[in-house]
Amino acid sequence: MREAWTVLDLLRWTASYFAGKGIESGRLDAELLLAEILQLNRIGLYLNFDRLVNSDELTAFRALIERRARREPIAYILGRCEFWSLTFKVTPDVLIPRGDTETLVEAALKVLPPDGTLLDIGVGSGAIALAIAHERFDALVEGIDLSPAALAIATENAQRLGLADKVALRSGDLFALEDSRQYDVIVSNPPYIAVGEQPTLMPEVRDFEPALALFAGTDGLDCYRALIPAARGALRDSGTLLVEVGAGQAAAVAELFVASGYAEIFTSRDLAGIERVVGGRKT
Repeated sequence: MREAWTVLDLLRWTASYFAGKGIESGRLDAELLLAEILQLNRIGLYLNFDRLVNSDELTAFRALIERRARREPIAYILGRCEFWSLTFKVTPDVLIPRGDTETLVEAALKVLPPDGTLLDIGVGSGAIALAIAHERFDALVEGIDLSPAALAIATENAQRLGLADKVALRSGDLFALEDSRQYDVIVSNPPYIAVGEQPTLMPEVRDFEPALALFAGTDGLDCYRALIPAARGALRDSGTLLVEVGAGQAAAVAELFVASGYAEIFTSRDLAGIERVVGGRKT
């Protein structure tokens, strides 16, 4: 890279460089990284195309370019991502919240009764639980996770979003659900990728996101086999279990709901038309 660069020069060069590395969102990624260094938003970048980038800024930008070129996700580089119009801190200790998972939030909000109780199993960054709590201040929301690091991130996000008193976070997993605690709704976005699919994943996922939160046995259904029957004991009568599923898994997961005695089983599609959520009521 040469020594004198304008904002526009850098964006063009970086987008081309990223394209050569197989990164399809090269221009967008370049804008996000440069905006971070210059402490501007993307509109600010467009208003400053002719601005010269100084040597310190250029050095810092180069470091971010190198990280992204190794296919590290933008969210981990920036340390944050947007979900449900909220900003969440993320680190490699937690999955990066994705737009598809907003389908699970929408489904939960539809079935959560007034002053209802909700449990998020595998809370991760807290995105699901905190998005629901943000929309429903009347609800009592809890989140559990086995990872102390994930719980620390979720707790920090709850504090930053002003929801620390609305969401109770604790250590736990689906194998230790307490029957004494009863919920109107239980939600989960469990691991659902088959181990054999690991080589086919994008490097951003395969090499950087936590494997414990991604993979679930040879067919990707192991967590559902455990979670769906276990959740019944923690649901109130007529309570609802909702789980996110991978593309093409909805039918198999719905069968597990049937086998565990749930009724009124349904699916919800994401914006791409994929059946992304399976739900059922305890009878």
